[in-house]
Amino acid sequence: MSITPGGAEPQSTPALTQVSQTQPAQPQLIQRYDHAVMNTFGPPKRVFVRGEGVHLWDADGNRYLDLLAGLAVNSLGHAHPQVIGAISAQLSTLGHVSNFFATPTQIALAERLGTFVTAHDPAREARVFFTNSGTEANEAGFKITRRTGRTRLIAMDGSFHGRSLGALALTSNPAYRQPFEPLPGEVTFVPYGDAATLAEVLDDTVAAVIVEPIQGENGVVEPPSGYLAAVRDLTETVGALLWIDEVQTGIGRCGDWLASAESGVTGDIVTFAKGLGNGFPVGACVATGAAAFLLGPGSHGTTFGGNPVAAAAGLAVLGIIERDGLLARVRVAGERLAAGITALGHPRIAHVRGRGLLRGVVLTDPIAPAVADAALAAGFVINAPRPDVLRLAPPLIIPDAELDRFVAALPALLDDV
Repeated sequence: MSITPGGAEPQSTPALTQVSQTQPAQPQLIQRYDHAVMNTFGPPKRVFVRGEGVHLWDADGNRYLDLLAGLAVNSLGHAHPQVIGAISAQLSTLGHVSNFFATPTQIALAERLGTFVTAHDPAREARVFFTNSGTEANEAGFKITRRTGRTRLIAMDGSFHGRSLGALALTSNPAYRQPFEPLPGEVTFVPYGDAATLAEVLDDTVAAVIVEPIQGENGVVEPPSGYLAAVRDLTETVGALLWIDEVQTGIGRCGDWLASAESGVTGDIVTFAKGLGNGFPVGACVATGAAAFLLGPGSHGTTFGGNPVAAAAGLAVLGIIERDGLLARVRVAGERLAAGITALGHPRIAHVRGRGLLRGVVLTDPIAPAVADAALAAGFVINAPRPDVLRLAPPLIIPDAELDRFVAALPALLDDV
């Protein structure tokens, strides 16, 4: 295998030299994986053993530029010293107490997230249910909707909200849904970005409308300007909840704490995960207004959600993003990346869409999976959520030089395929 841009780690680096000497080569590790791990993800493309900043190293010592960040999770890159410090300090002080009790980190993180969600309506009350993932956050949201006394839900074509039965019921992909039907709920799917069609099916039997500000798994698709505000108005008219899924788009990924912030709306339910813990499992379902009080004692629960270590990780991430001005940095870096790719004028690139550092490179042919494989062979980690779309979601700390290096390499990757 040839890793051109990143190259192999120099042999003088003690950590990687030790890993290369003690770890089996990737074929042996992948063979062991095949015999030990359920085949729900297919064979792994690489076995990674180390990460630092915006780079990863595989079991054979090859270095890669991480432009996917663990699917928009590692917002601050790999092995961030302050996140590690916060996790270590909390774990060495208090690791777990169950949710019969509270901890200061849990309370502080809930307060911060509530402030983010109600930024456009500060007088509105917010309450948080902590989880370990985005799927779990959406399960909590689903249960909140059931407490309204209504059972109908409206979701969007192209949506993705998770793989558990409840979250899957809100996910539109038939390939994911059909093997597990019947799914819970009475869910109607409408075209994403089409407020007129939503208005036709929305009535006072609907408990909630769930929407992503940008559909990441559908290929980084944005709705028309004003769409979220229109959905807010429509839901208020019939007394339905507006549920905004910020699992992939929130916590700075698109240049603000919430990608929905620019619309000026306040959701009744907002769900977070991914970038909140920088790799430590943590998610949150934030409910506001009357919805904040629909779940009471015994109506929902979790063993690990909101544990003090996860909360410490979340607080560290928020503090670093704030301290280092990363929200503004993400907006600038995202425009640089999109403009650089557009300026290539490559015939196989149709356009670039998305916001901040969540970008979809739309191709003129359905070759995205092959391009993603070629990129991996060349030392770049990206993925293809759709046959004609490359998704880029690098760490928010990525330097301009690394973005430029990928842009310069992209034409050759497209030409090779």
